Amino acid sequence: MEGNSVNIDNGSGKSGGSRENRISCREGRPPNPLAAVYRQCLNSGNPLTALSCKKTLIRHPSLVKTRTLDISVEELSVNDCEAEFVPIFRSGAWSDIGARSVMEDVLVFVDNFLHDYGLKNSEQGPCAFYGDWFFLDLLAKLNDDHVWNLPASIKMLEEFNAKELLRFIAEDEDFPCEIERAISSAFLQTDTAFVEACSLDDDLASGTTALVALVIGSSLVVANAGDCRAVLCRRGKAIEMSRDHKPVCSKEKKRIEASGGSVYDGYLNGQLNVARALGDWHMEGMKGSDGGPLTAEPELMTIRLTEEDEFLIIGCDGIWDVFMSQNAVDFARRRLQEHNDPVICSKDLVNEALKRKSGDNLAVVVVCFQPQPPPNLIVPRRRVNRSISAEGLKELQSFLDELEG
Repeated sequence: MEGNSVNIDNGSGKSGGSRENRISCREGRPPNPLAAVYRQCLNSGNPLTALSCKKTLIRHPSLVKTRTLDISVEELSVNDCEAEFVPIFRSGAWSDIGARSVMEDVLVFVDNFLHDYGLKNSEQGPCAFYGDWFFLDLLAKLNDDHVWNLPASIKMLEEFNAKELLRFIAEDEDFPCEIERAISSAFLQTDTAFVEACSLDDDLASGTTALVALVIGSSLVVANAGDCRAVLCRRGKAIEMSRDHKPVCSKEKKRIEASGGSVYDGYLNGQLNVARALGDWHMEGMKGSDGGPLTAEPELMTIRLTEEDEFLIIGCDGIWDVFMSQNAVDFARRRLQEHNDPVICSKDLVNEALKRKSGDNLAVVVVCFQPQPPPNLIVPRRRVNRSISAEGLKELQSFLDELEG
């Protein structure tokens, strides 16, 4: 695709016997693929969009309290630069149905978030938004009579979740001054809107993991609820910007048990293999008005981008089942050095995951922060001080004397 064109193929294309979803934006800033949906309400007959037409923004109850949200925010310190680095966004994405019968992953990327959502330009610099959603149990819930309409159901949920989360962020009074708080609020409000929308149609009751990355100026904020992962490449080194929320993790297991849940055979309450997610209100014992073992509260990580930061990889769990974080960075870096195209790089990652026999849906977003490809890294040779013992000197002198004789 050329210029600012965006191509989204929902399972119609084929490659190696599997359907692919292509999202191309090789140069410049692409238009928002869901812009038309965001700017206007869908037909009133759609139960999901009937709720999203509300113009007023309701703050989540947990944010009305004066206490600070109990949210993990990790600050990664970097060396101060003489001039603040301003990233130039180039993004691309690729997805494949993989070994699954239905594609349950959705990718969203907006290289000009402020412009596309009618916000005033921020003095902090350019702003971009990227996200990955994976729907957990929609296929398992639907019976055989509904499977034929599953792609349409997933598409409806994709649009609803992406639209609501972005809208809540954009309309939050704390954004962009308090980015972490605005994103956390958006997650919780989307979770509440999710249950209200799905209650209008029992067939749509499900849950989704969510990972979003928001860049404002030189600040990168990643919010995660689930097992998608974001990895930053800083001069060839992988920096994990999220933590996989598995029930077996000690921190998550402690929180789950404190909330009245349990971890059985690696699954939350013996049902889910993630400890955080949006939705899933229909599952007994997971969520309630007073909380529960399954939470939609995201874990946040913030970092200041520098000239050493080259690109960001956002991938679903199917990618990380067969890639270690550093392995993925090394692989993507070599590909970008060859062609410097984030779209092709995303495709390369997906195809490599297929070769490695990943058994899940595959979805990747690659975001480059600079126009040039990653540079070759030159590892300086360490000077080694060598010495010889007195005994060695005697043996060497004896050997030289024998040669002269």
